[in-house]
Amino acid sequence: MLIQNTIIDLVSELIKIDSSNSWLIPGSPGEKNVQLSIQEYFRKLGIETYFEEIDERHSNLVGCIKGGGGGKSLTLYAHCDTVGYALWKERALVPCIKGDHLIGLGAADDKGHAAAIMLSLTEIIESEIKLRGDINICLVSDEEGTSCGAMEYVKKHTPGAALVLESAPINRINISHQGFGWLDIKVKGNAAHGSASEAGIDAIIHMAEVIVRLQRNKRELFEKNPHPLNGETVFHTGTIAGGTDYATYPDYCQLGIEIGIQPGETIENRICEIEKIFKEVKQIYPGFEGSVDIRIARNPFEAKGHDVLYEILSVEIEKITHKKAVAVGENSWGDAQLFQDAGFPTLGVGANGGNLHAPDEWISISELEQLIQILISVIVKFCA
Repeated sequence: MLIQNTIIDLVSELIKIDSSNSWLIPGSPGEKNVQLSIQEYFRKLGIETYFEEIDERHSNLVGCIKGGGGGKSLTLYAHCDTVGYALWKERALVPCIKGDHLIGLGAADDKGHAAAIMLSLTEIIESEIKLRGDINICLVSDEEGTSCGAMEYVKKHTPGAALVLESAPINRINISHQGFGWLDIKVKGNAAHGSASEAGIDAIIHMAEVIVRLQRNKRELFEKNPHPLNGETVFHTGTIAGGTDYATYPDYCQLGIEIGIQPGETIENRICEIEKIFKEVKQIYPGFEGSVDIRIARNPFEAKGHDVLYEILSVEIEKITHKKAVAVGENSWGDAQLFQDAGFPTLGVGANGGNLHAPDEWISISELEQLIQILISVIVKFCA
């Protein structure tokens, strides 16, 4: 059985390799170097992996441990990219331990879980466990950006059950999560001299009316009507720009927002709510002009066809952790939706972590050890 030092050493080596997302942080190196390190690990283990190129910046690292035939296949997913680390650049790539926490960029999101896949497959290979079903290795790029890695993977591979490994308390099985949209709300004004109120239309003042009503919707629609699993629908502002100088009426204002989508909804539900706001503002300011551009929209996730995998996973969680397995939702989005929508019966599971996308990101060492044991048992029973 694995000892904690083996886990700590492997996760630490992955943390040391900068794989910050090159779409999210222009000029960042992207995932390739950490994927090459993982590929070399698998090569020494006798597992063949290869790159599926997506574009000049992104590739997925994939592989397959073939079974003897007649069994169910299982895809093990983790993503290899991280967010940026400007707020803790001296420490982010220098892993350290505080109690049960292994701290470093990507520890929980998602390099600790990539290591869990690596170490669980090490045990399968070294123990010479014979399986009938295939184990598919799926180490994708760009989860923190546009998810082009997961999108390409599901196009090229035959659907089978999938475990998406992302940070969560060890006994929680994710069966649902919100979708989201990144939207640009644009308001037009009319530039004029600051003293020419009869000619100027203040785009920023008009946008302020829009923002007030977006926040009203958050209070009256989202906070009062949470999803039973996924909680309150996400809404926050992200960016704003407008105007040219102090002395001139601003002729434009652009607001960037992130907004959630619950199961049973699409991004069109949110667009309709915003267009209703536009009509309200136009009643106050007849010269109001507003529009919405969709930068990215992703559907929500609802697990389907996962009964056999869920039963095995829940039993092994309870056996190894002595905690009752609980089906949960998330208010954040993940690549699970892309797998499920492509026909992969998908569940989410992981080890607990914290400070994701922030300084001093951590993962629980003890839960990561338990997760590896759970994965080994699930693989053996599901792919038998």
